[in-house]
Amino acid sequence: MPDLLIELFSEEIPARMQKRASEDLQKLVTDGLVDAGLTYAGAAAYSTPRRLTLAINGLTGESQAVKEERKGPKVGAPDKAIEGFLRGAGVARDDLIVRDDKKGQVYFAVIEKPGRMAADIIAEVLEKTVRNFPWPKSMRWGDGPLKWVRPLHSILCILSDDAGAQVVPLDIDGITSGNSTRGHRFLAPDSFSVTSFDDYEAKLKRANVVLRPDERAEAIWHDATHQAFALGLEVVEDKGLLAEVAGLVEWPVVLLGQIDDQFLDLPPEVLQTSMKEHQKFFSVRNGKTGRIERFVTVANMATADNGATILAGNQKVLSARLADAKFFWENDLRTVRTVGLEGMGAPLKDVTFHNKLGSQADRIERIAALAREIAPHVGAKPDLAAEAARICKADLASEMVYEFPELQGLMGRYYAQAAGHDDGVPEACEQHWQPLGPSDDVPTAPVSVAVALADKIDTLTGFWAIDEKPTGSKDPFALRRAALGVVRLVLENNVKASLLPMFEPAIGRAKEAKSPGGEQDQGLKELDDRVAIVHLLDFFHDRLKVFLKDKGIRHDIIDACIAMPGNDDLTLLVKRAEALAETLATDDGENLLQGFKRANNILTQAEEKDGVEYSYGADVKFAEVEAEKALFAALDAADAKITPAMAAEDFSTAMTEMAALRGPIDAFFTDVQVNAESEILRRNRLNLLSRIRNICLSVADLTKIEG
Repeated sequence: MPDLLIELFSEEIPARMQKRASEDLQKLVTDGLVDAGLTYAGAAAYSTPRRLTLAINGLTGESQAVKEERKGPKVGAPDKAIEGFLRGAGVARDDLIVRDDKKGQVYFAVIEKPGRMAADIIAEVLEKTVRNFPWPKSMRWGDGPLKWVRPLHSILCILSDDAGAQVVPLDIDGITSGNSTRGHRFLAPDSFSVTSFDDYEAKLKRANVVLRPDERAEAIWHDATHQAFALGLEVVEDKGLLAEVAGLVEWPVVLLGQIDDQFLDLPPEVLQTSMKEHQKFFSVRNGKTGRIERFVTVANMATADNGATILAGNQKVLSARLADAKFFWENDLRTVRTVGLEGMGAPLKDVTFHNKLGSQADRIERIAALAREIAPHVGAKPDLAAEAARICKADLASEMVYEFPELQGLMGRYYAQAAGHDDGVPEACEQHWQPLGPSDDVPTAPVSVAVALADKIDTLTGFWAIDEKPTGSKDPFALRRAALGVVRLVLENNVKASLLPMFEPAIGRAKEAKSPGGEQDQGLKELDDRVAIVHLLDFFHDRLKVFLKDKGIRHDIIDACIAMPGNDDLTLLVKRAEALAETLATDDGENLLQGFKRANNILTQAEEKDGVEYSYGADVKFAEVEAEKALFAALDAADAKITPAMAAEDFSTAMTEMAALRGPIDAFFTDVQVNAESEILRRNRLNLLSRIRNICLSVADLTKIEG
């Protein structure tokens, strides 16, 4: 069985597109081959800046002949229906055969497809792949209609087996397939032929091209860390940058450069960001001081002077970049020391947050008021929380953040420290953006938690107040992320607080920003606020379900707890859900659930039939059977323990006591006939079932549990 090797050789492919392009090449070609009747043992795709490569081994030499029968219209059907069937099947009318069917005689077409040689199929599939390749961006060049990410120069396409290699004939707009490729653009530009994948990879390496991206990345990291270690330094790990740089070079040569002494006192994050964003340099840090002291650049060339000229040019460009960063840093510090952080943030009054929610300065006022209200719930001092909130966005007006937006928050911490703020305020300036995603760290310092919650709750209540909610997959203001951030801040800091009292004033303040000085009917406004608050809490519950699903808690268990009072306290809600999940995972819990459902069903049917509510009045003096008397005693004992446990928010104890009812309830249904002939006994037993229902529903709404 032959092996297939394909290489599409072009001008430089952007690094960010290479991984996806190699995956697309593999999928499009292999799917096309399989659809055409070929099979294969394995496939692997690779990329360098100038080539996409696909190697397929164990490919069948030809496709099998296929015979297919296709059912058509009835005999006597309209001519148009028959002609349409003939076109679809690709046969003539004389080729049709007639067979008896359940509904009479029917036309059948027998379609025979002969086997095809692999080379013919490959040529067809590869041409279709090249012409329809899903590049995010592509271009035309020359006079032809072909589009590729960058001009496509050559196509290598060979089938190889023990007998040798043969070129798969192919011509795409004048680019004919062959068995040759080229090495490194400067170090080995001449073409050479190959006979197999192993031969291809080995010759590429001799021509200064490392085919595998992971091998290039490993070589870069190995050389960079060893050179840094020799100087007692360490390379700052950045997997994204490593993958990008590995996609920029075919023959990586690691060079360790020096940063001018005048820039070493810049914040390390500024140096790191500037070098990464502008130059694609790795930062090299002094592990003892935390300072960034050197950089690593990766050249695509081995030179006679061991990279000295390349390094000199890079250091010159870097110095110009860092001179800009130093200018921004010093200007910002001068502003902070002159007018303070609130003075730095003064221009935010002219920056619109949203045309219905006012300026960034308006928003900061709302966040400060909300942070003051939240502070006692998270153990922060209200004045400190409000102070941090008033300056937390000030760095958005700084020159440094204007140049490097990804440093927002971080620069706020530096500027707050320079302005003399302390007691957790600088840290809140940095951390109030967090968490930005499901894997981001969650702040734990009280002031930071207060401001982070205020920031996200203001965003949510603001957009709910102006009816700008997420719809379907659209969430332009990242409100789902904000809600998940609140969920994580609350749960991971064990914050015991109700959300509704936070929502109400926040929505009110947002509406004031929406229509300053506008007249509105007060009753309608209050009604709208209540509706918005209910919908917003539902939105939080939906986010909570997603969050807890990843932790193995079923949605119906969460629903059973959401249906209970106090469902706006997320910490207690989750404690209740965890306790219920743990209880239902036991035999007692599972069987109790069945007993509760049986009791509830009998009771519901009786109440509908009798038109009364059996909610009280069960008296042990009317109990005739021992199992009935035992249930009375068990319910009394459970109630005595469950009621104080629920008051103390000890859900685990309450659920354990509820599960302990399983035995008495099972015995009751085994030994007692609820719908007795005596109306007195029947009513008493129905009221006893009501006690079962009430005790269980006081812990969680078990009617929501499935199964």
